[in-house]
Amino acid sequence: MHRELQFRNYSPRTIQSYLTALSVLSKHFRTSPENINSEQLKDYLQHKADQKIASPSTINQIISAYKILQVDILGKDWASFRIKRARINKRLPIVLSREEISQILDVTRNLKHRSILIMTYSAGLRLNEVRHLKICDIDSDRMQIRVEQGKGKKDRYTLLAKSSLDLLRQYYKKYHPKDYLFPGRPTQNPISETTIQVIFKKAIHQAGISKKAYFHCLRHSFATHLLEQGTNIRIIQQLMGHASIRTTMIYLHVAVVDAVSVTSPGDTLNPENDEKLQ
Repeated sequence: MHRELQFRNYSPRTIQSYLTALSVLSKHFRTSPENINSEQLKDYLQHKADQKIASPSTINQIISAYKILQVDILGKDWASFRIKRARINKRLPIVLSREEISQILDVTRNLKHRSILIMTYSAGLRLNEVRHLKICDIDSDRMQIRVEQGKGKKDRYTLLAKSSLDLLRQYYKKYHPKDYLFPGRPTQNPISETTIQVIFKKAIHQAGISKKAYFHCLRHSFATHLLEQGTNIRIIQQLMGHASIRTTMIYLHVAVVDAVSVTSPGDTLNPENDEKLQ
């Protein structure tokens, strides 16, 4: 199973999640996972759903791991199992206003911590992407940031804000990072996820923001603010690294657009003089 996932070029985190899911399943039934039939799996998933032990996303992850085992490892026909994936609840993202972003940055006095937060917001980065940024990824000539092997193992370019670049230059002069832009301990490793999340939670608390915000909200805010200032949604899709435009379109539901400032396309037409009409 591990070899199959490696051949498919799955990320180490996904491989670990799938193997863990099958391991827990095996321990639950006290048998090898190859002996667990579809009805047993359905009972197992129903128990997790009834007890609210697992979210729909977790349930789907278990199904995916089980399917790879049965179809690709054991060579069975998946159609005979008749297992459907759980429907995922559609929730709107929590978005911070520009004023709230400013408050978060104002209360963050540590230069490294502020650099992490402003880079994440101004470029729309995921947590793992900002962690793994390297000095060579910053292109100050083109004002771009190269995101290497982001989610889905895809490379992309996103924006480098002037405010971010100015702060990064101060940060570099003080800390002199060698490889990773934001190194951890030891310095040859990137900063940890936990450290970044603690930095954000502390800033939210000090800024007095009552929203149930989490670190990924900085990325949500980036996309929403771009949309509010009139950026084409296709461009936002590219900057965010979304495979489907449908993922990006969720920000249409949270963006605040002033209806008074919107011009009807009818007002851009130039028909013949109305006085000639009969």
